[in-house]
Amino acid sequence: MYPAEIVLPMKAELTDNGFEDLTSVAQVDDVIKTAGTALVVINSVCGCAAGACRPGVLMAVKNATHLPTKLATAFAGFDSSAVNQVRSHLLPYPPSSPAIALFKNGELVSMVERHNIEGRSAQMIAQHLINEFDKYCN
Repeated sequence: MYPAEIVLPMKAELTDNGFEDLTSVAQVDDVIKTAGTALVVINSVCGCAAGACRPGVLMAVKNATHLPTKLATAFAGFDSSAVNQVRSHLLPYPPSSPAIALFKNGELVSMVERHNIEGRSAQMIAQHLINEFDKYCN
């Protein structure tokens, strides 16, 4: 488990921008199984989370015409039960952090794994997400 003093500022990048902080199994299921769309970010302490994932997600949310109904996040290595529950909804994808998942009416419709984040700019991730929002969130 990562110490709170490291994790909390990284969580705040998303939660201060409208993302629900998922810390329990019940919260995860409530968000994912909601009618409409839910964007769930598995946050991480790694450099690609800081340099590309979080900035890309925020850029997408701020610039998209169509937005998911719900925005949520759980932190790998900190919110273990919540992250494990999110990952149970991501099968057959293997565990990945960071990761970005879009659900529609409880079904996974789009997945961005760590290997899709590493080496890509925040702008590239944002544009990909905006395209996915246009496809699934209207």
